Formats: sequence, structure tokens, C-alpha cells
Amino acid sequence: MEDIAIFFVANYELITIVILSIFLGIEVISRVPSVLHTPLMSGANAIHGVVIIGAIIVMGGAAEDDYLALSLGFLAVILGTLNVVGGFVVTDRMLEMFSKKKKKQS
Repeated sequence: MEDIAIFFVANYELITIVILSIFLGIEVISRVPSVLHTPLMSGANAIHGVVIIGAIIVMGGAAEDDYLALSLGFLAVILGTLNVVGGFVVTDRMLEMFSKKKKKQS
């Protein structure tokens, strides 16, 4: 229990920033109209390529016998890739909705 208290005292500023960013994120997201929610989320999913790069860096820096870091890095690469691909698929479907439809030739 004492270790937890030491951790909180040592990282007080970082914990405060995380808590404030959570409240700020909730406020920003709650004010987004529902019409814009899907395009913003698909774009945000595509930005998650940063997660893939970070996971590759973690896996590259991990020791060969550190199976926890390697497996978590691999899982992050897989989930990040799915998120990026999903973001592009949703964006593509939305762009198709706004494109002009071609007339059928008889």
C-alpha cells in the first residue's frame, strides 16, 4: 500500500494531466453533433497507425526472453491494424454515399 502512495506522490502532475484530459475529452465528444460523429471516428481510427509504430518499436526493443512485452506488442500491432483498416473502410463507405451515382446505360 505504501508503494502505491509513493507512486501517486511521485507522479502527481502526470495523474492530474490524465484526469483533466479525460474530462476534456468527455466534454469535446459530448458536444460533437451525431452527423459528424462517424466521419471523425473513422479519421481517428486511421490515425491509430501511431499505435502500430509504437508497438513495433516496443517489440524491437524488448529482450528475446520477455514474452510479455513481445506478446503485448504483437497484440497491439494486430488490433491497431484492424482499427486502421476499419477506419479506412468506414471512410470509403461514407465517401461512396456522397459520390454521384452513375446512370445505367440501356
